Amino acid sequence: MTGAQLTLGVRLRDDARWSNFHGQRNEAPAALLRTACEGGLYPVIVVCGDEDTGKSHLLQAACHDAERDARSAICMSMAELLPMGPGVLDSMDEIALVALDDVQLVAGLSEWEEALFHLYNRVQDRNHQLIVSLTELPANIVFVLPDLRSRLQHGLLVQLGVYRDEDRVTILQARAEQRGLMLSDEVAGFIMRRASRRLVDLLGILDTLDENSLQAQRRLTIPFVKSVMGW
Repeated sequence: MTGAQLTLGVRLRDDARWSNFHGQRNEAPAALLRTACEGGLYPVIVVCGDEDTGKSHLLQAACHDAERDARSAICMSMAELLPMGPGVLDSMDEIALVALDDVQLVAGLSEWEEALFHLYNRVQDRNHQLIVSLTELPANIVFVLPDLRSRLQHGLLVQLGVYRDEDRVTILQARAEQRGLMLSDEVAGFIMRRASRRLVDLLGILDTLDENSLQAQRRLTIPFVKSVMGW
């Protein structure tokens, strides 16, 4: 954890890595983002996608890589930063890689937009890097500051596609395998029929099953899933 992360109380998730970002639909955009982060050729990278497409995972994976290479990095959600006021962005340009999630939340807030615009300029002056995520393309976000929209539109755009159910099953099974769990098609299908389709909820269920699976000898069955989840 960097000093800035310690100050802001942020901790990167250990499982948010390039290696466990799965789903064929978004493998190419993820590879593009990784290459762009490692090459440092773009002062700003914009990751666009719906809520359940893995934007937060990718931003944190980029920060993990930066820290592995002894570069300072920070990843924050704008939802976390908004209560602190726009001044919280003032010194972030000192950090080599700044990743800001859900930047659409500041659209229409003139002081925040201006602070973000100036952060972009300072990051560029230092040859540092800024990654932001949006739920829409920059041109479709109603920013009141035209210069901010212009900066975001001229960054590298990485667009993520919406996952289908079969993508979610693939991701769930791949994550299970990395944990040493056996998740069959039958059991995965059962979970999909009973649970929310949101990927974050499905992975939360996998966390719960993992915690309770030692007595089941790491094998997940429908009766076991029913008993753990109360279904």
